[in-house]
Amino acid sequence: MNQPDQTTHFGFKDVPLGDKQTLVNEVFHSVASRYDLMNDLMSVGLHRVWKDIMINQLNPPKGDAPFALLDVAGGTGDIAFRAAKAAGAGFRATVCDINTDMLEVGRKRAMTRHLDQQVSFVEGNAEALEFSDRAFDGYTIAFGIRNVPRIDFALSEAYRVLKPGSRFLCLEFSTVDVPGLDRLYDFFSFKVIPPLGRAVTGDAESYQYLVESIRKFPRPNAFAEMIRAAGFSRVKWEPLSGGIVALHSGWRL
Repeated sequence: MNQPDQTTHFGFKDVPLGDKQTLVNEVFHSVASRYDLMNDLMSVGLHRVWKDIMINQLNPPKGDAPFALLDVAGGTGDIAFRAAKAAGAGFRATVCDINTDMLEVGRKRAMTRHLDQQVSFVEGNAEALEFSDRAFDGYTIAFGIRNVPRIDFALSEAYRVLKPGSRFLCLEFSTVDVPGLDRLYDFFSFKVIPPLGRAVTGDAESYQYLVESIRKFPRPNAFAEMIRAAGFSRVKWEPLSGGIVALHSGWRL
């Protein structure tokens, strides 16, 4: 008897597991050039605060001590640039993203900021990283893990490439539990963001997917269990801005 095809979520739709990555790629090809502008508009600038909190938690050394960061699904370089600014001369970041258009935006931004010697850009899949075991001192992923078809594979890869004593940090949209804010957030997500995406990028459907994908992502405690299952210790999560986002962390010990 033939086994049924595995399915996963693409927003509110169920799609074959093998199709999700292609569909996600199309979304980010469409929005790459205006991605950071839309982040500012969608979060009213709060994404900058959230990312700074993650960099503070990462706490890269400020001296000459070597520190190798892997930033996954960070094609435009925003996290890597913030980490480089906070770190010392020994800091190096590798930005790994599956989307070539996002990577091209990041490379141009790195050159403009004179950070191309500290930050490199590599095309790659979070589920099957082409890096050696225990190669990095830190792993970050911001607003990217929910777009990965097999999240458990990505978490296992994160554990594999980290050195013992190194930290995993994941910033992701979460579950709003504040009465009143939850309804306002839903209204903004579904009634404002897609039309805003159409006005700024010419693409409402991609932003409809992005807001739907947030609602399908596991709740924070369930995601924390997935991080533990990958092997990480001292797993915790911190809600930010009333639960709009959560900062998840774990250590490879």
